[in-house]
Amino acid sequence: MTLPAATPPVEPLFLDGPAGRLFAVYHAPAADRPIAGAVIYLPPFAEEMNRARRMAALQARALAASGVGVLLLDLYGTGDSGGEFADARWQIWLEDVAAAAHWLARRLPGRLGLCGLRLGGTLAVAAAAAEPKRFHRLLLWQPVVDGKAMMTQCLRLRVAASMGGGEARENTDQLRAELSAGRPLEVAGYTLAPELAAAIDGVRPDGLRPGTDVAVDWLEVAAEAGRGLTPAAHRVAEGWRQHGVSVATASVAGQQFWTTQEITLAPDLLTETRRRLAAGWA
Repeated sequence: MTLPAATPPVEPLFLDGPAGRLFAVYHAPAADRPIAGAVIYLPPFAEEMNRARRMAALQARALAASGVGVLLLDLYGTGDSGGEFADARWQIWLEDVAAAAHWLARRLPGRLGLCGLRLGGTLAVAAAAAEPKRFHRLLLWQPVVDGKAMMTQCLRLRVAASMGGGEARENTDQLRAELSAGRPLEVAGYTLAPELAAAIDGVRPDGLRPGTDVAVDWLEVAAEAGRGLTPAAHRVAEGWRQHGVSVATASVAGQQFWTTQEITLAPDLLTETRRRLAAGWA
């Protein structure tokens, strides 16, 4: 995807969150374009956040150049925001979203949306369900549809790290028992609090539902374009539609950049996101 030669200014800032300072980067909409709306980007979990930073920045630049204001948010305990990862809690993150929405609404009055990748997408759904009158658009990049399965994958990183280390091999059941006993775990360099693990375990978008006034775009990345959503994601989207939620879905060709060790891009995802969000929000 080719970006315009001139891009709007970028403003790093801190805003007040419920548990501490939150770092964010604001991309103002281009002055020569009608303002289409404003979105808050919610990042994925743990190391996926770092792997996706380049894509998030490119998305923000492209949307801003098209007239959409974007606030890239580091949730509490992550990135450059206050606190440690061990301090992170799902409820705090929901309140972080509300604080960011309040800041952005004052800076750029008008219709407000959320854009999230992976667990950030699921958090966006939870935030929209909690405040159905505040958000008008949801743009979801491959949201997590089963928090327990995602947490199991996370714990497997610890299991893999324990292999060949001369210690007794751990398994995910043992690790879950440690968390259930209230003991934090070190997983791939992140201290995982039992409270956060339990909250993520219980996260399922089919148990959440944005309001019927919220337009939802659900995009996934696949080896080939047009393959449709994964079966689990399709079931969730269909369940939302049956309750009157407007959900548009698509898959685009590209690499799942949040999984790769090197910086990887998915240009078609950026193009499709810009096309959907830059058209203006009725």
